Amino acid sequence: MALTLYVDTARWRAHQQSVAEQFPGLVPVCKGNGYGFGHERLAEEAIRLGSDVLAVGTTYEAARIKDWFGGDLLVLTPYRLGEEPVPLPDRAIRSVSSVEGVRGLVGARVVIEVMSSMRRHGVSEDDLVKLHSAIDDVRLEGFAIHLPLDRTDGSDAVEEVFRWMERLRAARLPLHTMFVSHLKAGELTQLRNQFPQTRFRARIGTRLWLGDHEATEYRGAVLDVTRIAKGERFGYRQNKASEDGHLVVVAGGTSHGVGLEAPKAMHGVMPRAKGVARAGLATINRNLSPFVWAGKQRWFAEPPHMQVSILFLPGDVAPPAVGDELVAHLRHTTTTFDRVVDR
Repeated sequence: MALTLYVDTARWRAHQQSVAEQFPGLVPVCKGNGYGFGHERLAEEAIRLGSDVLAVGTTYEAARIKDWFGGDLLVLTPYRLGEEPVPLPDRAIRSVSSVEGVRGLVGARVVIEVMSSMRRHGVSEDDLVKLHSAIDDVRLEGFAIHLPLDRTDGSDAVEEVFRWMERLRAARLPLHTMFVSHLKAGELTQLRNQFPQTRFRARIGTRLWLGDHEATEYRGAVLDVTRIAKGERFGYRQNKASEDGHLVVVAGGTSHGVGLEAPKAMHGVMPRAKGVARAGLATINRNLSPFVWAGKQRWFAEPPHMQVSILFLPGDVAPPAVGDELVAHLRHTTTTFDRVVDR
């Protein structure tokens, strides 16, 4: 009885292959919770794709995954002076986003991040002169630019990369490799045509592992079903049932990520209106669960427990049986499963 991630393996891998063909030389990204699949599973898939580099989020993730992936490990979080040292093999490549960071990694393999319109990490144009002497003491694997997903100002991703390439060229810095994120295949082709001497490598996570929504599905097993009458009390908080119905206990609680949501960027009137409506219902303890039964998402009877959730089904809905599984609409990057089943 578990929260299970079902994977249509053939379909999932066919999607991975299609992305790999669109982005030759891509660098798979495996960070956080491994996009819901786990680091070990994604390392295996990266090997199957023939990848020579795997990008991970932190040095701790690199230390954990080094025995599962024999190629280079690109750590995406930039190095900071004074950070806790984590023993890593020589095949680890550190991202750096400052001149001081480059100087602090003498002898190391490094990728230097430039400041994009994301305004997150990166060296500035003014830093380029100082980089000349600093890179003599490291093994430079290339530069990197992390681009935004949305461009509400109408700006152009290719133009942004182009401008940085020109700045690097004007500063006479090596342009042999450029790591990029969030470019479309056509945009990447444009850049390759404009800079044929540079090897562009796309770092891809979400599009690679989660691009085919039909290839994966979460399901929670029903553990118990109890009839309840209007006015009867139940649960940790001893709330009263508002009507006759059933309490359905299903596998999947807060430890799995059920009931937890990452903030979303909302665009348009309708999504914002739905968000306001959800917030309003939450103030009267009405929270929609991710579990689906009889074609509808069902309400939590009370906030999810650590490993299970209790749903309320009204009396006019035939309840599931113990052992049935309910589809759950969960976000991969915030979900931890009990088991994974390849179909």
